Amino acid sequence: MNRNPIIPFVLIMVIGIAAMFLMSFKGLGDMEEIAAEQEGGGEQTDTAAATPEELYQQAGCIGCHGGDYSGGVGPALIGVGDKLSPEEIQDILVNGKGSMPGGLVTAEQAPEMAEWLAGLK
Repeated sequence: MNRNPIIPFVLIMVIGIAAMFLMSFKGLGDMEEIAAEQEGGGEQTDTAAATPEELYQQAGCIGCHGGDYSGGVGPALIGVGDKLSPEEIQDILVNGKGSMPGGLVTAEQAPEMAEWLAGLK
């Protein structure tokens, strides 16, 4: 009984081609979902924070300004209300300043967040 030594290689090739087609069709389906989400047709979840302190944690502010607001990479936030008005703080929150990126807080959330930051002592 002599077996043909090419048979295993042909089987591997057939399985590989079949897997390639299956993965391609899966990718096409995922691409359509991503395109629908980018057009606004996807499911949208609103993760709005209830309080400015929760927003501080969710927006990633805690990474630069610290959990106790004493600073680190970014400046300390304790007493920022003595140096800046709530309007100036709001402008920085929305537009950014220096190495702080803008847009971490929406324009709707910025006034409440600015008042909260101005009151930190």
